[in-house]
Amino acid sequence: MKHLAALNPIRTGISKKFFPAMVMGGGVVLAALLFSGETRAANILTNGGFETGNFNAWTTFGANNYIQSGSSTAHGGTYYYKVYGQFNGVTNFTGIYQDNLSAPSNTYTADGWAYSLTGDRINGQDAIWLEVSFRDVAYNALALYRSTVVTSNNIAGLGGYSKWFDLQVTNQCSFTNPSAQILIPGAVTNTVTNLVAPAGTVFVRYQTVFRQGSDNANGSMYFDDLTLNQTGGTVPIAPQWNIVWCDEFNGNSNSVNALNWTNDIGNGFYSGEYWIPGWGNNELENYTSRPTNVYVANGWLHLRAQPEAYGGQSYTSARLKSMGLFSKMYGRFEWRAKLPAGTGLWPALWMLPQNSPYGGWPNSGEIDVMENNGANPTQEGATIHYGGAGGYDVYSGQTYTFSGGDSVTNWHTYALIWSVNSMQFLVDGNLFETQNNWWSNIGTSSSTYPFPAPFNNPFYILMNLAVGGNYLGNPDTNSINLSLPAEVLMDYVRVYDLTAPLAFTVGRMTNGTFTLSWPTSIVCHVQAKTNSLAGGTGWVDTPITTSPLVVSPDPGKNCVFYRLQSP
Repeated sequence: MKHLAALNPIRTGISKKFFPAMVMGGGVVLAALLFSGETRAANILTNGGFETGNFNAWTTFGANNYIQSGSSTAHGGTYYYKVYGQFNGVTNFTGIYQDNLSAPSNTYTADGWAYSLTGDRINGQDAIWLEVSFRDVAYNALALYRSTVVTSNNIAGLGGYSKWFDLQVTNQCSFTNPSAQILIPGAVTNTVTNLVAPAGTVFVRYQTVFRQGSDNANGSMYFDDLTLNQTGGTVPIAPQWNIVWCDEFNGNSNSVNALNWTNDIGNGFYSGEYWIPGWGNNELENYTSRPTNVYVANGWLHLRAQPEAYGGQSYTSARLKSMGLFSKMYGRFEWRAKLPAGTGLWPALWMLPQNSPYGGWPNSGEIDVMENNGANPTQEGATIHYGGAGGYDVYSGQTYTFSGGDSVTNWHTYALIWSVNSMQFLVDGNLFETQNNWWSNIGTSSSTYPFPAPFNNPFYILMNLAVGGNYLGNPDTNSINLSLPAEVLMDYVRVYDLTAPLAFTVGRMTNGTFTLSWPTSIVCHVQAKTNSLAGGTGWVDTPITTSPLVVSPDPGKNCVFYRLQSP
């Protein structure tokens, strides 16, 4: 079943939302308006002096980040932050960062205090700096500003060892690889006082970086009293999770939406060198695209496995994929599904890379958002796979256990929240697993696997119901036959991005009409209702499906309400 709409523009935990406007005779009265606040002038960093005694509000990367205490050493207060390299024989990066909301044209100043102890001085290829980058809603960098890069060659001119010195972030730099956390800076293009957020900015990131070279040089750096002061602009509005792609599986049809899905067919695949039977897992089914195995009915997608001699196998089932039709890097990926129980059943919701920039499986990654051994319906698992130095499968995962008699056979929502260096897995909104720092386990050079490879490329979606296979312990066919036929029921697949709020922007035209505009990247449609908001029925889709909608005053002086509904 589909969820009902919420009567406000703010996300309420369900994905149906709308923003109403009302037309009354000669004009439009908005039910609500969103305003930016006044300029913030104070330090917007949380815990910039580390006086919480921990990394509260900061995200760490690399292995050697520490909060230490000592009022005689700290620049201010009691605590300070210490960082050094990873000693892995290749160029590596260690540090912390913090993202705050921003907006185009906002301006900032930034600095921080740094210190290198004489007895543990930076040397060799060590390089340390502060940086501020402006990033869009997907955390892609739009602009980069850095401080002086501190090395053993120039630290004397900055104040020397065993002395705190102020690093001002004033150098605007060109850069490459905008989707990465560690940007590769180019030349200094400008020296500035104010750091200006460019068009498209949603976040401002403050980051410390300790770069250790392949020489494994010793040495550490302390930081304290880090500041990012907003000097101009507005207080930005927080972005919200909004649907940017979905399939609701509405209606009744013998086929799925060909604009969203294709079928895997058969019992294996060609690797480019040789045929791999059983899809590499010793699976026993033959996947088909027939309506006996995959169809849409009653608002649900059905993936059906059944005992049937077909294509040299004893079972048939279905596997759908969005490869070549839809793929995405980062965001929230969500399925609402009801799964079967029984020996030999292996339903899965998972993702593979659209391309394979780091080589074939597993080097370019796999994300298993949900997979279940049908013999154990009270548990489901989530796992990531990626390649090690020798091309072997490195994997890490955890399981979620249902309680109170619940199981996968009931309706549940399975979700992945994927960001630059983190994957969070949830069941019905309950976080049960977090994966991060996977790149530190790969064991190859950073040039082969740049941070945070391999999960820094678009992945496509797969849904399937396998029969038998290694994951299940390869059960015998007599046990499997007792479980069939069986079906996966899918209510929807939804993909969310952090975007501007789902809301109308209203413009007044010279002829007395108004325009209602809305974010075009969000899956939504406009509905209208006349005279009253009482009751939850009576909303009708407008024939206008693209922004903007031109609204004219009703000559009959009726009140007309408009709303955006997603999906």
